[in-house]
Amino acid sequence: MRTCIRKYFIFLFLLFLSLVSVERVEAASLRFGTTTVSTNANQTFTTDVVVDAGTDQVTSSDIWVVYDPTYLEAQTVTSGTYFPAVTNNITSGKVSITGLIVDPGTYKTGNGVIATITFKGLKNGNTNVTFDCRTDVSNSSKIIKNDINATNIIVCSENGQLAVGIGVAANSSSSGYVPVANPTLPSSLPQTGIAENIVKFAAPGIILLFIGGMLRFIL
Repeated sequence: MRTCIRKYFIFLFLLFLSLVSVERVEAASLRFGTTTVSTNANQTFTTDVVVDAGTDQVTSSDIWVVYDPTYLEAQTVTSGTYFPAVTNNITSGKVSITGLIVDPGTYKTGNGVIATITFKGLKNGNTNVTFDCRTDVSNSSKIIKNDINATNIIVCSENGQLAVGIGVAANSSSSGYVPVANPTLPSSLPQTGIAENIVKFAAPGIILLFIGGMLRFIL
């Protein structure tokens, strides 16, 4: 009888292990098509702007690309294929891009190019092109999840940047350009990934607790 009980608990344990899968939750973020580019003054280059939805479904993205206007001039923005509808606006030191779905009930996953920006080098030196990303304000880069709350799921620390060398080799360690901040509009954004993190960190503990209980019963 005791042997049967042991086999039964071993079977339950193996079944539990097969059902519990702790998946890696990838963060939603933005990046450029490359991390470095070298050019010369009065020459142009292009860079893709890539949206990465991580493990989520997304419906839109607002992107603020910032750069030092003494080194670079944004000339044109060409729509990519990730979102079916894309708009843009160029001002000195900033490019704003908005992409969104057009059919209700649809969404995007994975990653793709939302737009391609053409820059012109103005003078020799090193500079960076980055994303203005602050989750505590409304007019900043966002990636919107496909849920009823339109949750902003972007993780700013995961965003990439583009190091540009004009007349010199690109230096990715050079300090990034810090633009004048957009007027801040307070916004309380729901946090995401809570359930996923609970599963990620709690599951190993549950497994160990289950093993301990089984061994205590058997021994």
